[in-house]
Amino acid sequence: MNDDPDTPRQPAGADRITELGARVERTNELLQRMLAEVAKTPSTHAIFVDAGYVYAAAGLLVAGTEDRRAFDLDAEGLIEAFIDKARTIFADSRLLRVYWYDGARRRIHTPEQQAIAELPDVKVRLGNLNANNQQKGVDSLIRSDLESLARHRAISDAALVGGDEDLVSAVEAAQGYGARVHLWGIEAADGRNQAEPLLWEVDSQRTFDLDFCRPYVTRRPVTTYENEGEPPPSRDEVRFIGARIAETWLAERGPGAMAELLPGHPYLPGPVDQDLLMEAERQLSRSLRGYAVLRRALRDGFWQHLQSRF
Repeated sequence: MNDDPDTPRQPAGADRITELGARVERTNELLQRMLAEVAKTPSTHAIFVDAGYVYAAAGLLVAGTEDRRAFDLDAEGLIEAFIDKARTIFADSRLLRVYWYDGARRRIHTPEQQAIAELPDVKVRLGNLNANNQQKGVDSLIRSDLESLARHRAISDAALVGGDEDLVSAVEAAQGYGARVHLWGIEAADGRNQAEPLLWEVDSQRTFDLDFCRPYVTRRPVTTYENEGEPPPSRDEVRFIGARIAETWLAERGPGAMAELLPGHPYLPGPVDQDLLMEAERQLSRSLRGYAVLRRALRDGFWQHLQSRF
């Protein structure tokens, strides 16, 4: 304590104010250093592709069909095109990776999916395919990845290529952690192929037109058969072919797939019916498209074998 009566005394509160001021200055200095470090860290983006949507939308736009068997998709070229587009849009950001979501029976990669998985910066994530060739579990995989990456600040922007309304929850989850979600779509020949609630939730939208998609979709040639000029097979022969195909179908898919078909008897889901017809035509080396009676015999043989096993 200064006891010199000639030295002016500071009020007790002045010392506190000085000390608080020094602390504020130190805090500001630390904040400035943190902001400088953050500024040095580049933003990161990822691309999330619902392959089912891409095949259906691009196939319909370019080849006039959603049936994957009717066209080839250059997935590698399309993925590279998405990456290039992202480089342009997110100019100051680096790519984390591309996530490619598709369905496969028992989540076993097809040769095509395996080739995609081997591409650099691409992660293939598989849901299941049911007996109707419908994807199951893909939307939940997208949500899980989007939410996890956003929560851990691994990405600042997400480009989502899809159109299902079930993806709304994935968008909301990522946005809740501060990530921006940009919806990418493929031009629809008529109307929309993306759910309106999804369009409302995202931060931005972009649509790829026919010119963008055309280089990556090639329609397969129509199959011709060498036995077209011969008399058609008998109904018994076609019924036997149907039973043989059913035996292979059941061995590959298991009893669970059979249980999904039973409620629709005597009708088969469209994709299953098409697979049955195409395989029968391959084995018979001729088209059955003009023979309604033979197609019914084919389905009868298919069903009879399945029902004989249960």
